[in-house]
Amino acid sequence: MRIALGIEYDGSAFSGWQIQNGNLATVQATLEAALSKIANEKIEKCQVAGRTDTGVHATEQVIHFNTTARRSMRSWVLGVNRYLTGLTISVLWAHPVNDEFHARFSAQRRRYRYVIFSRQIRPSFLHRQVSWDSRTLNLSRMQEAARYLIGEHDFNSYRTVKCQAKSAVKTIHCLDISQRGEYFYIDIEANSFLHHMVRNIAGVLITIGSGEEEPVWAKQVLDECDRTKGGKTAPSGGLYLTHITYDKKFNLPQLDSKTII
Repeated sequence: MRIALGIEYDGSAFSGWQIQNGNLATVQATLEAALSKIANEKIEKCQVAGRTDTGVHATEQVIHFNTTARRSMRSWVLGVNRYLTGLTISVLWAHPVNDEFHARFSAQRRRYRYVIFSRQIRPSFLHRQVSWDSRTLNLSRMQEAARYLIGEHDFNSYRTVKCQAKSAVKTIHCLDISQRGEYFYIDIEANSFLHHMVRNIAGVLITIGSGEEEPVWAKQVLDECDRTKGGKTAPSGGLYLTHITYDKKFNLPQLDSKTII
């Protein structure tokens, strides 16, 4: 039987989603241990919609796993959460799916939100949940720059040099920049993302918002197709995976996870 789960987590205490050598704390290892207790069998190799890096959060990540255990969907949610008590991971929903469903390969779009806290004094309570910038940012400059990145482009300049994706061509369907008081929000949706792509886009937009570069610089970086010509990678703490879009035929629960902070 194949089960899909919607989960949320604070990535501050984890070395990303994926299990790694060295017994590092990861979301995958922690979740699989809890699932194994409920299933009364070893659950491993959970597939995920989007691998998040160290310190990156998720308000609605989607995974799937296979099991021979027969449990109600309510039992999967409540049971796993019981073993996650005190940890910063929660199961939001569980849903049975057929073998056609794959958390990663069935995903049509992914949406992220990057949160910037623009204030001269660093934040005390949200230092792991936002990206702090002491400079005054200009919203209209960031919005103008963002328009250069919408559509299908080669985003080689906006990925890490360690990225293993065969193609850097991606399609950004939406890139909105908004402000509420001292908070700036970058909401970005694409078919898929390259390694560090959102954080590198955020780094360029922050640099432009601060007045260090003109809005057209976002396009100039894009046209270079060379990561070494790009800007600074923004910190991981401000990044949230907020939604995965799937075909309606899978009938997965739909949550509005856009509101953060």
